[in-house]
Amino acid sequence: MEITEVESFAVSIPLEQPVAFATRVVEERDHAITYIRTDDGTEGLGYSLGYGGAGLIADAVEDVLSPMILGEDPRDTERLWREMFDGTVQVGRKGVMVRAISTIDIALWDIKAKDADQPLYKLLGAYTDELPAYASGGYYREGKGLEGLREEMQMYVDRGHDVMKMKVGRLSVEEEVERVRVARETVGDERTLLLDANGKWKNKQEAVRACRAFAEYDPYFIEEPVMPDSVGLMSEVNAALDYPVAAGELEFSRYGFAELLREKAVDIVQPDVTVVGGVTEWMRVAHLANCYDIPIAPHYNWDLHVQLLAAIENGLWIEFFYRDTDVKAFDDVIEHPLEPENGVLTLPDRPGHGVVLDDDMLDGFRI
Repeated sequence: MEITEVESFAVSIPLEQPVAFATRVVEERDHAITYIRTDDGTEGLGYSLGYGGAGLIADAVEDVLSPMILGEDPRDTERLWREMFDGTVQVGRKGVMVRAISTIDIALWDIKAKDADQPLYKLLGAYTDELPAYASGGYYREGKGLEGLREEMQMYVDRGHDVMKMKVGRLSVEEEVERVRVARETVGDERTLLLDANGKWKNKQEAVRACRAFAEYDPYFIEEPVMPDSVGLMSEVNAALDYPVAAGELEFSRYGFAELLREKAVDIVQPDVTVVGGVTEWMRVAHLANCYDIPIAPHYNWDLHVQLLAAIENGLWIEFFYRDTDVKAFDDVIEHPLEPENGVLTLPDRPGHGVVLDDDMLDGFRI
């Protein structure tokens, strides 16, 4: 089998109205899409959220990485990953280039699983065929207020979720405590509440003060209380709290996660397959975390992450966004979008990673 074609391009899907978290307002969701095709007609798909840089990711795939893999056997994922990673040492290691590598590696594993006529999680070594999903939301939106937050949390309860996540950090600590109180009151004491600050606080004093103020409402974890680069600071915050810090959605490669674990900065890691370096590197991170008895709760991209979380023994939860909350929009271009039933996602049985995109819809969103 030989790689004969690499195609990558950017799409942008607008939201109906802007949505915000602690550090950013979002009006659209852009993704870099990568297709890899082989001489026997097999096609693999990979993609990554762009945060405004999807075009750069697609350019990195076509201009820098494509010449490294054309003519190669797509099943040689270990070797090709190392050649791409080391071959871009001067301009890579994190950011755009590793996201580009991620899209290629995901597509290669899609091809490998299709060639084996197996779902990806079976090829990787299945551990389970269903996964608990937490409902992710609690974003800020104009006019939403406390009542809107209450209604949203109740919707997740009504849809069968025992675990849900909300954003914190955009407002004053006092206002955020009230938001967390309302969320806890709505979901009840028997359910699990997660918090996500998206790197809001700039120092230990700010972070610890805010997070301790939330403790009364029994959060299971606080995600990214400080910026992901501040590993030492994150470690200090983790040590100062009575509940865990989670992070990793913006961490790149096993080397970045090794630092998080060495420094005891996190008690839950959240690798994103479209960020960390693809399936090859995601699995390395998961096994590394297992050596520390640290669970995995991956970030976003549930259509891909179900295949990976189902293949490891230290999986915790899959993150899920309902399309009708208008926060994540990628379901608009997926032919077979997944949705939990009573808070549980069942693995699809299609060969490969199971994600198929609607070409007509993609064309309508091309940048």
